[in-house]
Amino acid sequence: MNVTYFPGCTLKTKAKDLDLYTRKVAEVLGVTLEEPENWQCCGGVFSMAKDEIASKLSSVRALAEAGKKDQMLVSVCSACHNVLKQTNHAMQTDSDFALRVNNYMAAEGPYDGSTRVLHFLELLRDEIGFDRLKEKVVNPLKGKKIACYYGCLLLRPGKVMQMDDPENPSIMEDLVRAIGAEPVVFAQRNECCGGYVTMEDPALAVKKSSKVMNSAENNGADLMITACPLCRYNLEKNGESDLPVVYFTELLAEALGVKEDHDVE
Repeated sequence: MNVTYFPGCTLKTKAKDLDLYTRKVAEVLGVTLEEPENWQCCGGVFSMAKDEIASKLSSVRALAEAGKKDQMLVSVCSACHNVLKQTNHAMQTDSDFALRVNNYMAAEGPYDGSTRVLHFLELLRDEIGFDRLKEKVVNPLKGKKIACYYGCLLLRPGKVMQMDDPENPSIMEDLVRAIGAEPVVFAQRNECCGGYVTMEDPALAVKKSSKVMNSAENNGADLMITACPLCRYNLEKNGESDLPVVYFTELLAEALGVKEDHDVE
């Protein structure tokens, strides 16, 4: 299976391990990840301003390139996925936005929003299948109690992202079961960690991150997984907890027997 893979900026700098283990897992599962040529930053956040076009063009170009190759566009960073998915949805549903984007990109040809956008978690669930994934496990993580932290961006806005039930998601818990571990369901798993207010209101970021971490610990978690580099940074920096936080792909790589013995710098 060949897919277009949008890594995003953070996976090339501070979150190299998220990228590395995504690639290792994909290789084991027979998925070839093809980066778009000359991709650029997705914009980091999806601006709600109706007249903000320029910051979304790089996402449209990645979507269009995947479409030309008749491939789905896959990302693993929560923020990148949110921007790509919302941009694609805008191209499908907002004719004025689509017209203005295509006017900007006239020399590159029109894009109509037809590319299928999946997060790597969705690829595992919907294209690979958790049953097949389970068959590939060589190191089942029995005895580990894993808290799955979704945060904001994977699930919201729910009508656009359509990954899972935004109030009661299960995709990461099902992944944890497939690799032999025990998922820990906790109240704060789909609440904001405060990542976007860290600079403006550090005290609020500490409060929100600590609430997430304490909720997981109080429910017996040994480890927390996430797909979001900003969430991981904020939870580790401001969470006031010793609970380890790792990317879900690292845990998956361990179960599939391809985890390295050292952290990626």
